[in-house]
Amino acid sequence: MPLLDLQKLTAGLSRTWAGFLRDWDRSLRTGNYPATTRYNYLLAAAQLGRYLGEHSPDPDAEDAADDPCVVTRAHVEAFQAWMIDTRSASTALNKHKGLQQFFKWLLVDEQAIDRSPMERVRQPKTLRKLIPVMRDEDTGKLLDACRGKGFANMRDEALIRLYCNTGARLSEVGNLLVADVDLNTESVHFHGKGAKDRRVRFGPKTARALSRYLRARDKHKGAALPQLWLAERGGAPLTPNGIKILLKRLGKAAGVPDVHAHRWRHNFAHEWKRAGGDTGDLMLLLGWASDDMPRTWWAAVEPYPQ
Repeated sequence: MPLLDLQKLTAGLSRTWAGFLRDWDRSLRTGNYPATTRYNYLLAAAQLGRYLGEHSPDPDAEDAADDPCVVTRAHVEAFQAWMIDTRSASTALNKHKGLQQFFKWLLVDEQAIDRSPMERVRQPKTLRKLIPVMRDEDTGKLLDACRGKGFANMRDEALIRLYCNTGARLSEVGNLLVADVDLNTESVHFHGKGAKDRRVRFGPKTARALSRYLRARDKHKGAALPQLWLAERGGAPLTPNGIKILLKRLGKAAGVPDVHAHRWRHNFAHEWKRAGGDTGDLMLLLGWASDDMPRTWWAAVEPYPQ
């Protein structure tokens, strides 16, 4: 999870821009928005402010770089096009969503503007890539790559089995606390998006892997830490980003390309549908709030070859 450093985020912005962003962050914290969401929203607004001051070709961008209340639709469209050219359409789409929230806050909460400049700005179109499911044989290869009695071996097996067995998000597994795991009921307490918590059961193989890891963890230098996952050396926790890098490294060692946690999540949904499982139950297990999510995910899955 990114550390939210407002001073760093607002560096180079005018006093007015920086003040609005500090107030917006306060409002987001009051609304109990997760730190990752707050960071992404604030980053989008800060990047627009810096673009207006450093890159915009518009002759009136100087005023907008000083005060977000004078940003126009043309300014946002130019920023969006610049994001597509210098980053990607998907990045531009993320910025678009963040700016929608920022100017909605200026309009509704602060009443600092009469009309949002986002009102008629189109969302960037992005290509939908089919995501290959994680085959059982590929998961097996990854488990073979981390066999052993060392601390890292037991930790990595527990991680892989938990992702595969629950279909949870990278951050949900990565941010678990020791207290979230209940081996008596073979279940785990996930802290999902939007402060939506849920408890999910896991199978006996995952339970055994977690039990072995926890015994090894008790002897680790960082055993007193509340975080479940620990780095192999030192007394520091293993962050979700560290897990992301770890999975890539394991994939390379096992000869499995493009390993990431969301492939197991897609696989979980895919297998659930193939088995004729109830869609409502799947939504509860995966922490989905919208009925559109299952259809969207199944449409994005690259199925097994016949």
